[in-house]
Amino acid sequence: MTRYEPAAQPTMYFIGVTTGSSSIMKVFPEWADALGLKNTVLQGVDIGIHAAPEEYADVVRFIKEDPQSIGALVTTHKIDLYNAAKRHFDYFDPYASMFGELSSISKRNGQLRGHAKDPISCGFALEEFVPKNYWREHPEAEVFIMGAGGSAISMCSYFLRDEFEGNVPSKIVVANRSKPRLDELRHINETILNTKRRTVCEYHLTPNPGENDDVLHRMGRGSLVINATGLGKDRPGSPLTDGAQFPQDALAWEINYRGDLRFMHQAREQQAKRNLTIEDGWMYFIYGWTQVIAEVFDVPIEGETLAKLDRIAAKFNNR
Repeated sequence: MTRYEPAAQPTMYFIGVTTGSSSIMKVFPEWADALGLKNTVLQGVDIGIHAAPEEYADVVRFIKEDPQSIGALVTTHKIDLYNAAKRHFDYFDPYASMFGELSSISKRNGQLRGHAKDPISCGFALEEFVPKNYWREHPEAEVFIMGAGGSAISMCSYFLRDEFEGNVPSKIVVANRSKPRLDELRHINETILNTKRRTVCEYHLTPNPGENDDVLHRMGRGSLVINATGLGKDRPGSPLTDGAQFPQDALAWEINYRGDLRFMHQAREQQAKRNLTIEDGWMYFIYGWTQVIAEVFDVPIEGETLAKLDRIAAKFNNR
């Protein structure tokens, strides 16, 4: 069992891979002041990708038992942590239970609670740059998601919401290099769709370089192309090769905002020729963190408060 020192003051944890290089470590103190969270700190917990289940269970057990440990945001490990430590939770929200993943750990009335906030935060981020009636007005446009982890699951669930009937992509295509994650995402999507076939879902196993390129080349004009892998953030590189060609008028979303961001640079190299709209992961970062902080500390973050936190964070990222 990993030894964690009891927190000396109210502490929120950031469970990730390379937490020390995230802007949030500099941003959080000013956010805490702006939200009136006095004497509250953020502490990073770095765990290797697909670590032993005991590592995830240890940190969850510690947070549950330590009085000054208030909660945590989980990134990268959302599925692995859920699977390894779900027995320690007293409550899961419907998204966490349905998707088998969580991004938020909090405490309320003596309960340890797990939430999957990504379906909400990724929806807010998408709505920042995808026009409201985009899919209705671009019937040939599809969605291509590279990666099948927690973020990809959340994106699919967003596009498959009942309230978007009549304004959905013509097809959702997911590609991933490992079969188990791809099969799990397929199962979740089929559960959501049930008998309502509002849009077609397609799945590709792409373990080798260039295979994502082949899928990309078949996407329709105006499609949304998403890098939902760890490549470009936790690990250098891109899920595409430099020979990949984006669809004309495509939307390219790099869900990361730090790292080498090779996928985003590949899109920029074709931006003028292919008329691409390119978005990085900054607002996904902002919504992802503020949704979890609101849950952990039971404070509303919206409207001018959200705008203020965005302005504070932007100072540390030269935006």
